[in-house]
Parts: sequence; structure tokens; C-alpha cells
Amino acid sequence: MADELAGFTIGVTADRRRDELAALLQRRGARVVLAPALRIVPLADDTDLREATRACLDRPPDILMANTGIGMRGWLEAAEGWGLAEPLRSVLAESYVVARGPKARGAIRAAGLHDQWSPASESCEEVVEHLRRRGVAGQVIAMQLHGDRQPECTAALEDAGATVIEVPVYRWAAPTDPAPLHRLIDLVANRLVDAVTFTSAPAAEALLRAAGDRIETVLEALRGDVLAGCVGAVTAEPLVRRGVPVSAPSRARLGALVRTIVDELPRRTVTVKAAGHLLTLRGHAAVVDGELRPLAPAPMAVLRALARNPGRVLPRTALLRTLPRGADEHAVEMAVARLRAGLRAPRVVQTVVKRGYRLRVD
Repeated sequence: MADELAGFTIGVTADRRRDELAALLQRRGARVVLAPALRIVPLADDTDLREATRACLDRPPDILMANTGIGMRGWLEAAEGWGLAEPLRSVLAESYVVARGPKARGAIRAAGLHDQWSPASESCEEVVEHLRRRGVAGQVIAMQLHGDRQPECTAALEDAGATVIEVPVYRWAAPTDPAPLHRLIDLVANRLVDAVTFTSAPAAEALLRAAGDRIETVLEALRGDVLAGCVGAVTAEPLVRRGVPVSAPSRARLGALVRTIVDELPRRTVTVKAAGHLLTLRGHAAVVDGELRPLAPAPMAVLRALARNPGRVLPRTALLRTLPRGADEHAVEMAVARLRAGLRAPRVVQTVVKRGYRLRVD
């Protein structure tokens, strides 16, 4: 298990649980790039939350939509500070409680409340459809918001005859230091990471928004060489909508996401035989006869180009195109020299005089 992801570089866009996810990936050998795309911050002014709480006490909700664990805990903690926790629990205990996912369910039960239903997809749309089928005309619904407002869900329930009390507990904000996110975007655009993980749909949107005029370059990378690993289908939606194939577990859990990546990334590797050696190319390393040999980006780029064309001579001009802009033919020679040294198998890459280089497959 310790080396399942050895040689791969994986970006982590989560904030609150980034250390947990990074540890799970590093335990399996991955190199991790931490780049929070968003952060969760409590509302600076809790007037709206207090007014929503008062509205629930004045007109007890028939239905409670608990969207997130952190949101439900934050709401009840705020009510505690106002001396309203017990009255709020009392009215919510009489509600039909829908927990959108396992974290929300855990917060509900920790508060001594009982949830009656959860959507298999953990999506707001499935919750709305369930409630519409159940019938909401004339009923009051308390909707604990998941960061931003959810106008489509609110409008659908109001169109079905419900009164919706939106309960804002926290909001999404840009990371305090945006530099790591922009660095990750550079790595994705240049295909220097093998996967990027997302644990919320807003984080996926934030990364694409931060890409600015490079969004198409980033999307092209995510559609091909860079795996987009999402914790669940709801998280994946912004990427799927833009034509990005995603890998997501059936159950939205961090451990399941890591297992999905462990299953998927090794299947993307290229394996070739050259000069009597078995080479498997991973993100920033080659496995030579079972031994991991980390390589810098330039020699790794040259090896990838040669491995795509085993036995075929590639001229320096073709290899030059795989290197960063501004490189010259001397940089190709340096990259080949570093590649031979890094592989510790000098006969693998053959120089063909006046023509270029090839992998020796004979």
C-alpha cells in the first residue's frame, strides 16, 4: 500500500480537510501539492442568521433541509450563544428532517434530532424532487444553506407552494493566499500533475474561475492527461458540464476518493521494454525493473516522448517541443544526459548520430 501512488503528483484543492486528504495520499506514496481553492468563513454579520432563526421560532418549519454538517453545527452553536438553542431544537424536532449527506446526518443526530430521509445522490435536486412528490403546498421549509444561496432549489419549492426560510451560516471566500492555487493551475496547464482532487463543487468552480484566460488550456489538460478526482457526483457537476471526464466513488468519502485514485492512476501508466529493462512511466518518475527513479520535468518529458514512439528516432526539434518555452537544442542534450543519469540504465536511450534519439528496443 505504501507505494501504490509513488511517482505521482496530486493536487489537493480542499481547505478544511486538506491535511487529512493529503495524509491519505502521501501514505500511499504520492507527492501532494496543497492549493486550497476556497475557504469557509462564518458570516461576518450574523443578522441574517439570527433573523432566519427567529423566523423558524415564529413559524416552526414543517421541513428542515440540512445540507452540511458544518452548517448545522454552526447554526446550533450560534443559537446557543443567543440563548435560543433549546427553543430551536424543539421546533426542529417536530420537522420532517432531510439530511443531504452523511455529515449533515451526523450533525443532526449529534444535536439529538432525528432525520427521516437522505438522497442517494446527495444532491439538492434530488431533495427538491422528493419533497415535491411528497407535497409541500402550504408548508414552511427551513433550508440550511451550503455557503452560497441555492436560488434554483428555493424557486422550485416556492413554485410548488412552499414558504422557504433560507438559513445562511457561512460563506465561501477566496483563499487568504492565492499563490498556491495559481501555482497548481500552472502545473495543470503544463501537465506537471497527474491528478487534481475536488471535495466540493464550489472549489471546482473556483479553480476554473482562477484560471482566467487559461481556462481552456486547463480544461484541455483535465480532459486528457490530468485526472480529475471528485469526492462525489455533486462535486463533479461543474466539470462534467464542461466535458471533463471525472473519477468519483459511489459513496462520497475521502477514503473512497483515494481508493478511486489508487485504482485509476496506475492504469494510465505507459510500460515499455528497452535495452533489456522494463520501464513504467509515472508522473514524475520511471519505475525501472521495479525500482522507482524520480526524474525532473525536462528529462521526464523527453522520456515520455520517446516512450510514445519506442524504437523510432526522434529529432532534437521534436524533443525540443516537449520542453518549456525558451529551451534550445542544447537543453535537449542536457535533458537526455540527465535522463540517462536518472534512469541509471545508460543503454536505454540511444543517440543516433546526426538524427536524434530513440529508445533502444532491440
